[in-house]
Amino acid sequence: MILLVCAVALLVATFLVARRLVLRRRGAAVIRLTADIPVNAKWWHAQEHKSGELLYVAVGDSAAQGIGASRPGRSYVGMLAAHLRQRTGRPVRVVNLSQSGARLREALQLQLPKLRKLHPDVLTVSIGANDIAGFDAERFERELRELYSALPRHAIVADLPAFYFGAAERNVRIANEIVRRTADELGLEAAPLYEATKRQSGLRYALNQVAADFFHPNDRGYRVWASAFIPLLDRRVPATPSTAADD
Repeated sequence: MILLVCAVALLVATFLVARRLVLRRRGAAVIRLTADIPVNAKWWHAQEHKSGELLYVAVGDSAAQGIGASRPGRSYVGMLAAHLRQRTGRPVRVVNLSQSGARLREALQLQLPKLRKLHPDVLTVSIGANDIAGFDAERFERELRELYSALPRHAIVADLPAFYFGAAERNVRIANEIVRRTADELGLEAAPLYEATKRQSGLRYALNQVAADFFHPNDRGYRVWASAFIPLLDRRVPATPSTAADD
């Protein structure tokens, strides 16, 4: 009996130490990734001034900024831009309007006015994940409809990624019903981001597709995000004959 009690005590102590180490690591990662926010924003701002025959504009939040990736160009936005260059053989200018922490209201207030001044050949919109904290379905639908109504018909919107567990996952499912219904009503195509991320399973995501803050995707995770957009992207922008032959 004494041995059993000692064994249980040892397991509990081991768990508490491991938990403390994980929380400490996560705290350090959050600090590091927070420091990346202005770095990534500056990098994307520099991309706006490069020339290109095709204009790709992104509306979104920290995922579009590439927080969690090894560098900004390995965000899903960077991967989609690289895919466009390879597919078309043409230079692509990227204007990334996204902002870390943005919710639908920030997209409406800060990103949409800038979008109205642009005429993108390709437009992706992935926003709403930050609205899941304190989720209000009525407000979410109202703001989403306002945003989607202002988009050109060739825009590619995305539903929300899987949160895998708990109340957040339940709210994401409600939000995605709203996203798909609203997109369908307004004639917009929705990239199946939820399906692409959910297919990975929470365990696989936790083991090799999430950044050290246990929230943002890493490079592998962003490849999964990009895979949700690419089929719709390819329908918007046909390959040139030479690149199509290479495929």
